Amino acid sequence: MGVRSDLDSNFDYEIVDEFLDHYSMMVDYMEVMIIDLSKKDMYKISINELFRVFHNIKSASSYLKITQMSKLSAFVEDTLETIRTRHKSVNEETINWLLSISDMFAIWRDDLKYDNDLTHIKYSLLKLPDLESS
Repeated sequence: MGVRSDLDSNFDYEIVDEFLDHYSMMVDYMEVMIIDLSKKDMYKISINELFRVFHNIKSASSYLKITQMSKLSAFVEDTLETIRTRHKSVNEETINWLLSISDMFAIWRDDLKYDNDLTHIKYSLLKLPDLESS
């Protein structure tokens, strides 16, 4: 029994299905928003949208008791809040870190889809990049 079966046995099917639809859509757009951070004219929109995406994932996964996802989302949300309040741009290291974060959430999307246990968080993701722009 994987994570999807666990969700289905503990929550209403419609709630789980809606979460999976929205989660999949957010994961699909993460990479585009992250890459858009490097574009001066897209930075503000992208950083705010990324913050919103991780906030929504954090809230929904917390409600559904998907602890790993909730904790990583909260970590990324806090980091994005620091970036959007203290920095006017991001460096390549930060973009690469966010792309790796996006990859982790894509792996989890597949874990949910195929009813696997959630893949463990890669510890390298828990090390913040140097947030200072060059």
